[in-house]
Amino acid sequence: MEPRVLLDTWLDTAPLRPSTRIEYQREVTRWLTWCETQHPPINPYQCGIEDIAAWAGTLLTDVLDGRPFDGPDALAHVAEHHRAAALTHDRRITAITQYYEACKDRGAIRLAPDLTMLRSGVDRDATPPRRLTPDERSVLLYCIGMWGPDRARHYRRDRLIAFLLLEGLRPAEVSRVDIRHLYPLPDGRYHVRAPDYEYEALGPQHVLEPLTVAALIEYLPHRIKPADGVHNLITVQGGGPLDSGYPNLIVRQIVALHPLLAQRTPPVTADTIAHTGYWDTPQG
Repeated sequence: MEPRVLLDTWLDTAPLRPSTRIEYQREVTRWLTWCETQHPPINPYQCGIEDIAAWAGTLLTDVLDGRPFDGPDALAHVAEHHRAAALTHDRRITAITQYYEACKDRGAIRLAPDLTMLRSGVDRDATPPRRLTPDERSVLLYCIGMWGPDRARHYRRDRLIAFLLLEGLRPAEVSRVDIRHLYPLPDGRYHVRAPDYEYEALGPQHVLEPLTVAALIEYLPHRIKPADGVHNLITVQGGGPLDSGYPNLIVRQIVALHPLLAQRTPPVTADTIAHTGYWDTPQG
């Protein structure tokens, strides 16, 4: 089976979240395109780990700070100084790993490559954060409503961040939402696509819930004027983009308003909220 056909066949039947399916489609397609453009072209079914490493290195150029992508030391550098890029890289390697497992299962290759050495090793939780219960989510909405001018100067921005997390956007995606890709709908709602690490609006489409829309409309007149070339929806003092760690910081402050969330084990994080969603069975 031709590599791209196998990719489509696998993703059509794989039990993956829609956002994961889109991410895997994007990353594996990048890999296959890179193989086709080499001289001579590389057969994806007959490649080695060194080929995958060479491809992955082309996507890390901006965060290698001038050093070559030549082994564990380079990955350690990325993990230490560019954590978000390291996590994106590791997800990319996961996508390629899963693709080759699918290739093996369908008989296209005999063994799937072991790509362990291509992971950055940046720490992350072994399991996804436990979702809030319906009661906990109700208390969270109450706490977001309590977050006003007596709590923070930019409380409108903080509220919007919390509601975007409930839409299913991950913390780094919230920080990268591009105002140019925020589209109004005829019924007064908006839709937005979750951007990837390169700020491409290729992720899943989110039709924003009424609470998020209300927070967005309240926030926009008070949005800090962005610096030249900055198109992030969420801006900070000086007009720069929001740091990807800020959503977690503000979530910790908001949930501290109520003991049910403040004393929760495991603690409530931005990822917890993104995995919870507005409803019991959130989309994506």
